[in-house]
Order: sequence, then C-alpha cells, then structure tokens
Amino acid sequence: MSKPKVILLGKIEHAHNTWNSIESIADVVIPKSTDRAAFLAECDTGAFEGVSVAYRTFDSFSISGKVDAELLSHLPPSLKFICHNGAGYDQVDVLACAERGIRVSNTPSAVDDSTADIAMFLLLGALRNLNVPLLSMRKGEWRGKADLPSLGHDPQGKVLGILGMGGIGRNMAKKARAFGMKIRYHNRTRLSEHLERECEAEYRGFEDLLREIDVLSLNLPLNPATRHTISTEQFAMMKPGVVIVNTARGAVMDEAALVAALDSGHVASAGLDVYEDEPVVHPGLLANPRALLVPHMGTWTVETQTKMEEWTISNVKMAVQTGVLRSIVPEQKGMQD
Repeated sequence: MSKPKVILLGKIEHAHNTWNSIESIADVVIPKSTDRAAFLAECDTGAFEGVSVAYRTFDSFSISGKVDAELLSHLPPSLKFICHNGAGYDQVDVLACAERGIRVSNTPSAVDDSTADIAMFLLLGALRNLNVPLLSMRKGEWRGKADLPSLGHDPQGKVLGILGMGGIGRNMAKKARAFGMKIRYHNRTRLSEHLERECEAEYRGFEDLLREIDVLSLNLPLNPATRHTISTEQFAMMKPGVVIVNTARGAVMDEAALVAALDSGHVASAGLDVYEDEPVVHPGLLANPRALLVPHMGTWTVETQTKMEEWTISNVKMAVQTGVLRSIVPEQKGMQD
C-alpha cells in the first residue's frame, strides 16, 4: 500500500530529526518552483496529485503566494490539511479553505514567550526614548550634542493597554507586571474571571481602553475585521504622549496615520516589529528617530523556531495518522470532527 503524500512548502531549518518521523510515514513532495506563476503551472502538471497534507512556512509565500481560492483551485482535491508554521496565519484564506473542506492549523502557544519578550524590549526602548541616543552615538555624538533627546519615562505605574488578550497578550501582561505596570485589556471575548485574576488585568471597552492607557500594545490577529483597527480616529482618542507597540501584524494599524501622529508629537514614540508592506517600511517611520524599529524578529530565536517547527510537524503527523489536527485555527473549530 502506498504511503500518504505530504507537500513541503518552505524548509525545515531546525527540527530535522522530528521531520524524519514524517518521512517514515509519508512520501514528501518538494516543489521545484520558485515563484507563484511557476508553482501554479507545476500544480497543473499533476506533480502534486494525491497530496493530502501541506506543511507551509511564512517564507514559502515567495514560492506559492497567498493560499487563496485561486491557489486552491490548482491544488489537487486530495488536499485536506494545511499545517501552517506560525501563530499568525493571514497568508492563508481560511474561508476559502473551509469551502474546499480543507482544515488549517497554526502554532498558537509556541511563540508566546519570544513575541512577548520582543514586545517588552520595544516597550521599554520606546518609553525610555532610547532610539534617539543610540542613533546619535553611532554618529559619534554622545547622546546627541546639539539636540539632547527628551527624557524618557519609567514603566512603573504606567497603564498598559493590551489589544488582543490571547496567549501572547497574557504572556506580555505577566512580564509587564514585573515592571510595575497596570494592565488593562480589550478582547473580542472577555476573559474568564480566573484568567483576569491570573493576569491581574481589567477589561475595558475598546474606546475606553484607548482613552485610559499610557502605552498601547497590539496583539490581535490580522483579518478583514481587524485591518486598520488603529487609525487617525483612534489616535485622537488617546492621551497626548502615548507610546505604541506593535508585534502583531503591520496592517492592524494604519501606518500612514501612525506616521502623522508621530510627526505631530501626539504619539511620543513607537516600537515596531511588523509593517504593513514588509519588507518595505514606510519612509516616514524610517525618517523618525522616535520610531524604534526591528525587522520582524519576534520569533527569531533558535528555541522558538524549533518549537514552531516541531509543533507544525506534530500537526502534520496527526493529520496523516488520525485525520485530526493538534491546533486547528479558531474559525474552523466546528470542522475538527
């Protein structure tokens, strides 16, 4: 009897031994294509006939592009599972997959620590206004000779608003409390009383949250409903001098509106790991020294990359052997059975 077939979209960088367990139970197919047009053409040759499970990475976007209705129409009808390596899965059209009977998984809690860590790095750096003297020092100017940077702020006693209280948001709340911050949050579903007590976090309505906070951290997924959740109108509700941190997805915030708010001084500083059109970064952000910028490094550690690969491989293994997923995405919970 022939083995099930798994297509590998992207590379296994760390968990090679774990991936070997897949190769022992399934035939692994690797595309030859290097761009979307070629990939669609390769699909049409029948090269992937019989494939039932796909393992895909964030970087595989350069090969296949977005997993949308067009792409799915070229893939074989035997495909029943897409195992995405990443907590965020905006590169996958979940509705289009559901319409084809394809179940999608992600790696929810594998990224919590490292993403919350980078968020705290950006929060502290933006609060302390560290980017200005860092840039000056590299130019040979101690703190900036002619134009001393404005004093930063301590985190103690500041109100941190967390927009999106999933695993990453709750992890960040725990870390921020260690710095003496007060936690407020808004989420599409309010946490249980137990989790609120555990996080020492108080729930607020969306607009009330914006009016109350000193620092806003964006930790919500990107989908059509959350795109540009924060824009000009929302910035106007916030206190002058607010600090913005985004480690979610760039497009949950209107980048042009953020640039305008930074330029006006209404937003004192920002710490960003993600961008609307990455790897392209808005020139207004690059030009503003009060924007502390890192190039999507939230999960960029050996430990977390390995955990993400192992989690995704476990989804592949369960799909092949049992026909269910370890971590089906929330939109498809009803498809698990």
